Amino acid sequence: MLVDQSFTFRRDELFSLADKYRDEFRTAAPFPHVVIDDFLPPSVLEGVLEEFPAPEQPDWEQYDTSREVKLALADAEQMGPTTRHVLAEFNSGVFVDFMERLTGIEALIPDPHYFGGGLHQIRPGGFLKVHADFNRHSRLDLERRLNAILYLNKDWKEEYGGHLQVWDNEMTRCEKKVLPVFNRLLVFATLDTANHGHPDPLTCPPDRARRSMALYYYTSDRPEHEQQGEHTTVFRQRPGEQWTSNARQMAKRLAPPILVDLARSVRSRRH
Repeated sequence: MLVDQSFTFRRDELFSLADKYRDEFRTAAPFPHVVIDDFLPPSVLEGVLEEFPAPEQPDWEQYDTSREVKLALADAEQMGPTTRHVLAEFNSGVFVDFMERLTGIEALIPDPHYFGGGLHQIRPGGFLKVHADFNRHSRLDLERRLNAILYLNKDWKEEYGGHLQVWDNEMTRCEKKVLPVFNRLLVFATLDTANHGHPDPLTCPPDRARRSMALYYYTSDRPEHEQQGEHTTVFRQRPGEQWTSNARQMAKRLAPPILVDLARSVRSRRH
């Protein structure tokens, strides 16, 4: 497959967007964020969609717990050439300059490993409970400061669900819902109080999935008032919400130890 590399980010175009949305980002409540529609030329994303891996392909990392049911792919070697080109543009100096101008956060560092990012996919019934993101890159030893999520869902209807919900600091109410429609970019600050997720099971048709690209940006340090100590993803419960283990976890707990050991032995022989 030939890759159309004619698309590249241009500072003059991006800087005009940064200037347009800068104040909106910095004053947004309950934490800094902004939604920008029609962010890329649609033809660029058509190429990404053409090679987007199907859910049943074996390279996806599968999350299946009471707090998240989703698929993730961070290994660029398993992605198509157009996707790799677009991701590289999001990690380019030009785009980093845009993010600095938009957010006011200087000395940003992109992640060549797409740790926790890359491609994400949620099938019908999947979800991601409200959470605050991990705040340090363990491999690069950097502070995570910004998220950029580009949604890839054409003709996505309100009734399909999958809205990204933005919750207040105290987890008392949802402040905003963002529908994951095609070519919509969401940028938000990675803070311990940045509670977000799509906690309700996806209700799209069985032949659809909620698809996105996720990029994270880091700095060598963060302001003192934001320092809370290193942590992994911190899930938050909504009012009245209770988490229960999924069927697979429940079966594991109820099964006699001898059966659990036998299953582990079979899996180890397969690998």
